[in-house]
Amino acid sequence: MRTEDIDRPAVIAEVTAAFYRYEQALVSNDIAVLDELFWHDPRTVRLGAGENLYGIDAIREFRAARPSAGLDRQLRNTVITCYGNDMAVCSTEFTREGNDNIGRQQQTWIRLPEGWRIVAAQVSIMR
Repeated sequence: MRTEDIDRPAVIAEVTAAFYRYEQALVSNDIAVLDELFWHDPRTVRLGAGENLYGIDAIREFRAARPSAGLDRQLRNTVITCYGNDMAVCSTEFTREGNDNIGRQQQTWIRLPEGWRIVAAQVSIMR
């Protein structure tokens, strides 16, 4: 890959918009948007702070059962890097009010015919 293919401004803008749309859906528990933004495929993976989810069906079940209270968080150290026109990695840290733990989230996004979708995600908590 050529250096000039990394972080093309138009692609960064698209992925950044998708990333923050996901974030808004996450903190407001908008399950329809969360579902939309994950690739609907059994190869999609989400490794959470307390769960390992393999496939879109497992991710959907987790979202449906998750409590909807206390989801607000503040992001920091967000880094979005695009590789060419069709792949990006979004990494961020997050904190929640009243909790000293630092959370970490990383997502791999791919441009599919239906738009940008998360194909792999990882969430962990530093204690």
